[in-house]
Amino acid sequence: MGRLQDKVIVVTGSASGFGRGMAIAFAAEGAKLVISDVHEKPNTGGFETDSGLTTVEAIEMAGGQAIYVQADVTKSAEVANLIAKTVEAYGRLDVMVNNAGVYRNGKKLHEFSEEDLDFCFDVNAKGTFFGAQEAVKQFLAQGDGGNIINLVSTAGLQGHPNQSVYNISKGAQANLTRCLAIEYGQDKIRVNGICPTYAKTSLTRALFDDKDFDQVFTDSIPLKRWGEVDDIANLAVFLASDESTYIHGDLIKVDGGETLCRYSV
Repeated sequence: MGRLQDKVIVVTGSASGFGRGMAIAFAAEGAKLVISDVHEKPNTGGFETDSGLTTVEAIEMAGGQAIYVQADVTKSAEVANLIAKTVEAYGRLDVMVNNAGVYRNGKKLHEFSEEDLDFCFDVNAKGTFFGAQEAVKQFLAQGDGGNIINLVSTAGLQGHPNQSVYNISKGAQANLTRCLAIEYGQDKIRVNGICPTYAKTSLTRALFDDKDFDQVFTDSIPLKRWGEVDDIANLAVFLASDESTYIHGDLIKVDGGETLCRYSV
C-alpha cells in the first residue's frame, strides 16, 4: 500500500512542470489522479525527460491511474465541471492541488500593463480561489474533510524587483491560504501552501539559460543551486498524506535558504 493509496487527487496546471511532477509522484504512491490544464501536452522548452508523453500517459506507463479533464482555472464554470468530472470518475475528492500559475517579470511597476496585472491575478489568485471554492463544496458534501494544497511562491512571502504583478498575485494567494485554513479547519479540511523559489520548469527556462542571471541567482542561494521539480513533489506527497494531519494553514518554503538572506560567498 502506498502512502496515498486510493486517494483521489486533482492537480491543476499538471501538463508540465510542478503540476506534472507532483501528479506523477502522487500516482506512484497509489493515488488516483485527475490531470487538468488548458492543454494536455507538456509545454515546450521544459526540463521533462519524457516530454513526448502526456502526464496521463506517463502515469499509466508506470502502472498508475489517471484521467485528463481540460479546464481553464480563470473560468469558474470550467473549474466546477472539473470537480464534477472527478466525482463522476472516482466517486469522491480527497485532495485539491491548486498549482496552475503564470509568471510575468522584467519590468518596473510603472512599465507593466493592465493586461499583465489581470493575467497574473486571474490565474494565480482567482484560479486558486475557484479551485478551493469548488473543492470545499465537494468536501462539505462528503462530510469527512479534505485537503487543499496551494502552490504559492516565495514571491507571496516577500518582495522582489521587476515582478510586482506576479508578487502581488502570489501575496493574494498566500492570504487566501490562511483564510481558508481559518474558515474550514473545523470541517476537517486542511489547507497549506508550498512556496518554492526559482526552480527548473518551462516558466523559468529563459532565466536558467541566461548565464548572468543563473550566476547571480545561484550565488544568492545558501544551497547554491536551483530548485528541482522533485523538491516540490516530495513535499506535496507529504502534505497530501496522513503523515501531515496536524499541519494546517502553513506556507512552507522550498527555497534553498533564499528567504534567510541574500548573499554571495
